[in-house]
Amino acid sequence: GDVTAQVSLQPALKFNGGGHINHTIFWTNLSPNGGGEPKGELLEAIKRDFGSFANFKEKLTAVSVGVQGSGWGWLGYNKEQGRLQIAACANQDPLQGTTGLIPLLGIDVWEHAYYLQYKNVRPDYLKAIWNVINWENVSSRYATCKK
Repeated sequence: GDVTAQVSLQPALKFNGGGHINHTIFWTNLSPNGGGEPKGELLEAIKRDFGSFANFKEKLTAVSVGVQGSGWGWLGYNKEQGRLQIAACANQDPLQGTTGLIPLLGIDVWEHAYYLQYKNVRPDYLKAIWNVINWENVSSRYATCKK
């Protein structure tokens, strides 16, 4: 085919494909019965890599609040190092394709995710989102990526 046409499609594929991937993870990361803290191996890994659950939560919140414009805050797994890492991605850029990290927990910080309820106060949204995190889903993702 026409290479120029294929190359011209790359930005749209990254944006729309990334949006699909990111939102698919996001919706499974949430639950009305969520919140609290993770258990088991995931909690131990969080303590190992961030010192405590409170430190992890504070750091992911700060990174997510700090995204300029629209994007995502992430907890990802670095398979090479065997460690958890926090990252931010602009727009709909997918975590794995952008950083190489395997996505475990994604927080949508596009205004559409919170504006109706929190207006432009992103920190309030991030404070509240911890009450609906589905730690069973995040733990399952962690267990799967370690295999």
